[in-house]
Amino acid sequence: MELDGRVAVVTGGTRGVGAGIARAFLGAGARVVVCARRPPDEPVKEAGREAEFVPVDLREPAAVGRLFAEVGERFGRLDTLVNNAGGTPYRLLGEGEAERHARVVELNLTAPLTASLAAHELLRESRGSVVMIGSVSATRPSPGTAAYGAAKAGLENLARSMAVEWAPYVRVNTLVLGMVRTELSHLHYGDENGIEAVARTVPLGRLAEPSDVGEAAVFLASDRAGYVSGAALLVHGGGERPAFLDAATVNKES
Repeated sequence: MELDGRVAVVTGGTRGVGAGIARAFLGAGARVVVCARRPPDEPVKEAGREAEFVPVDLREPAAVGRLFAEVGERFGRLDTLVNNAGGTPYRLLGEGEAERHARVVELNLTAPLTASLAAHELLRESRGSVVMIGSVSATRPSPGTAAYGAAKAGLENLARSMAVEWAPYVRVNTLVLGMVRTELSHLHYGDENGIEAVARTVPLGRLAEPSDVGEAAVFLASDRAGYVSGAALLVHGGGERPAFLDAATVNKES
């Protein structure tokens, strides 16, 4: 398996997209540590292997520092950090104080920076890589999740700068995600009919599965991507069909 003997940390790796990423790394042979504030409802497993869970609040730099010190002591190396933890509630800008929106930026931009800095020396020693989990919200209007979109835009720019500053020892890339079907999809899209209706807006006709994201993350962490750094890989099923195509009258039957 292509990641045999390597060690990966996946933040927010206990459910949803993060668990899908962790399972993909386990399936590729890596030893995996997942971290979150709360333990998973069930262990994250794949191919007879199980991820190790470490509780941590990524918004506390001292706790993050202890996490990577523990990883270094227990495993002696770190090859990949996947900055997956993040998210946001739906909140229009005028419905919350600036401090509430700032907390979204803290989780989705400052926390990945904190984790990357804490992991840097271990990654440098192993000539490893960082994978940021970005979003299409970074490049399109995001009404109701404006602070999240702004944070993801900053995250992608951070990854590009980090890739230059930390070269040639550490590669840094971003996965730019579209809509992913998880156990929380109903909170965003409604019931099964709503999820299916949203899926029809994607050119490939479905939402991504967490495993789709996981396989892309494994690629960026592997030697197959050894010359890929500072890149943003789109994992969005072709994006969105432009609205003007549906509004245009050209070539439509009368």
